[in-house]
Amino acid sequence: MRLLEPSSVAEAGKAAREHWRATLSLGFADDRGTTRLVERSHFGPLRVQKPLYPEHPSICHAIVVHPPGGVVGGDQLAIAANVGAGSHAFITTPGAAKWYRANGHVSRQALQLQVNAGAALEWLPQETIFFNGADVRLDTEVTMEADASFVCSDILCFGRTASGERFDHGRVAQRMQVRRGGKLVWFEQGALCGGDAGMTGPLGLNGHTVCATFLAVGRQAGAGCLQALREEASPQFGVTQMKSVLVARYIGDSSQEARRLMHRAWQLLRPALLEREAVTPRIWNT
Repeated sequence: MRLLEPSSVAEAGKAAREHWRATLSLGFADDRGTTRLVERSHFGPLRVQKPLYPEHPSICHAIVVHPPGGVVGGDQLAIAANVGAGSHAFITTPGAAKWYRANGHVSRQALQLQVNAGAALEWLPQETIFFNGADVRLDTEVTMEADASFVCSDILCFGRTASGERFDHGRVAQRMQVRRGGKLVWFEQGALCGGDAGMTGPLGLNGHTVCATFLAVGRQAGAGCLQALREEASPQFGVTQMKSVLVARYIGDSSQEARRLMHRAWQLLRPALLEREAVTPRIWNT
């Protein structure tokens, strides 16, 4: 897997002097029913301290830590994870990610996730907060085998509304693609600029400050599971099943409500998709 690289030697030297460049590569493998963290290499301020097994040896929990506590303009982060055949990895973060004001430089994050035969990956970071004036590019590529499973959630908060801050200038661009069994099953890209129609118009956030997406790729959820999830539906929350892909979305003004709904989606879908009850990680309650 190729990690994010500067486009030239000159840019690399400049980035090394002025900005953080961090990479993290993780590998998981099944060892007779226990998922082991067999690779954990890093450069710069990205870490996984140790594997955790709060629910069962077959499911390895990893907490990705970014010691600086926030991403400033010009920082470049790259995370790669390879989940070996028959293994099960659960990856989260200890708290909200913070993307600070750009100061004339673009910040980037690249995720490359590989889920091999019969494996499962749950990518469930806590929310992301974009400070006013941030300029951010987020790129996620997921490659799955035909019988693999993938679950992720993404909670985006525009501006520090609790401090009275609005996201009225800056830019956040996202691109995500998921391939399962060699076929593209999910592709989404777009950009939101502070104060533009994407933020304020009815075809975008319609003036709201929080949006969240829950994505599950694998076996189809049963009718009862879908009905239970749709009972949470409101004008701000909806669910769609498209063959092997289920997506739930929230648009509103409450990160707490977004977390509740994403957690609820995970609680209902995990048993159906992964045949495991949802055991809430302690780090989510700290």
